[in-house]
Amino acid sequence: MFRQVKRRTAGRRNFEDSIDEDSTASYSTPPTLYSSRLSFYDLPPTHEITLEQFETWAIDRLKILIEIESCLARSKSLKEIESSIKPLLLKFMPLNPNGSINAAEERMKDHYSHFILRLVFCRSEELRKNFVKNETILFKVRYNMLQPKEQQDFIELNLYRLPWKYISSDEKQKFMPQLISASGASIRSQLLSEGVVNLTNDQLKQHFMHKENFIKMPFEKVTNLVSTRSIFLHKGYGYLPTSLQLNLLAIEFQEILSTNLVHTFRTIPRLEEDDRLLPLLNNLSRNFANFQYESEVDPELVSDINSKLIVTPAITKHFPLCATNLQRNLIAGSHLKYGGRQQLGLFLKGIGLNVDEALKFWSYQFTKNNMTLETFNKEYKYNIRHMYGLEGARINYKPWDCSTILSKPKPSNALEHHGCPYRDFPIDSLVSSLNSMGVKDQQDLNNIIDDVNKHDYTVACTRVFEITHARGLQGKESMHITHPNLYFDRSRQLERSENKETKQSE
Repeated sequence: MFRQVKRRTAGRRNFEDSIDEDSTASYSTPPTLYSSRLSFYDLPPTHEITLEQFETWAIDRLKILIEIESCLARSKSLKEIESSIKPLLLKFMPLNPNGSINAAEERMKDHYSHFILRLVFCRSEELRKNFVKNETILFKVRYNMLQPKEQQDFIELNLYRLPWKYISSDEKQKFMPQLISASGASIRSQLLSEGVVNLTNDQLKQHFMHKENFIKMPFEKVTNLVSTRSIFLHKGYGYLPTSLQLNLLAIEFQEILSTNLVHTFRTIPRLEEDDRLLPLLNNLSRNFANFQYESEVDPELVSDINSKLIVTPAITKHFPLCATNLQRNLIAGSHLKYGGRQQLGLFLKGIGLNVDEALKFWSYQFTKNNMTLETFNKEYKYNIRHMYGLEGARINYKPWDCSTILSKPKPSNALEHHGCPYRDFPIDSLVSSLNSMGVKDQQDLNNIIDDVNKHDYTVACTRVFEITHARGLQGKESMHITHPNLYFDRSRQLERSENKETKQSE
């Protein structure tokens, strides 16, 4: 993707020349820039990074934003979104407290990845809107992950833009009855939504005293809260608990980011001459799910993948609906058109079916009725070997992701079965197929159909995965489905995890 030879361009600093002998020098940054795990991203990065870091850091952050987008499409609460993306944050974008060995490097990655994605998503009003929405949710989640002292430090670090002032313990004690009267109901509701049992008055008072940090700010800044009588007013100041502070912070974050994205868009023409960055930026900006799922074959999961077992319920129960539909029609009609053969063949290759077993599988299915083996070898064997990079240009083709499947022409007649069932099936046929997968609750079906009507096909597939794997997903990382092989691999991993837990409990 990127130029392999070193190129010198007038007016541009060259990374190779500026790198220090000490590898840690690239993470030497002003102390105030990364003094907090949270940021308004108002200062652009100035250090040089490699093209590999540019690409990798952007994709790692994009994976988290994709999951947030999926959660929002499924109407998940902030608490549910937090549970879904915490494992992804720990995996792709960890931010450890001050004093940690990798703190500077982690915060540099967070800082740069945000600004890289600004270049990606500043290019249209719709992209800017989506980026602001998802980054704001990420900001809220990360704020909630901070310790109370870190939250206070972050506020104090940004007092130049926020007219906030934390009240002292003495002041909080002095106004405790008024604070409980004004904010007690909203705090109770929040705690109940988080699974905390209903607190007694004494317990609520202890919660306010030890766990709620109050700020006071001019009442004209919080008139919307004054009108609903949800904050305490005294001498022209409104007193806000932690939960209300986050909403104000989020509004500030949105306004800053929205303004800066427009400024970024105006600078994009300056990049037009840089043929190293534009291909990457253009590729990422197509949509939030436009990067390939890289499946790594796990020997434990593919030991039973062969031509006979891939048609048994033990394997097919892990298939997404698109693969189930293709294989069902192949078995019923002893044939698939080219598009269907490519889609199913590469999917089976991705789950671990080797070329010898693939030839056995396809030859048996095609010849079990009227076709001779000679005809199969003459007309179809080359195509199957070609999928595995053993013929022609010897390209090792990857399984199609959802974006690729949706970019292909829809089936044009009853003999074609490729494509995405959530897009291509009539509603009655889709509901029937979902029922056969175990999705029978009417509310669940309505939600899936709503996703289909909004053309959110990968969201619909993700929702089906979560419904059919509800037991295995309890307490585990959720994941937005953007690839049929991701669906299969995730399903088998959950089954293996359940089996291990069952054995350990016996």
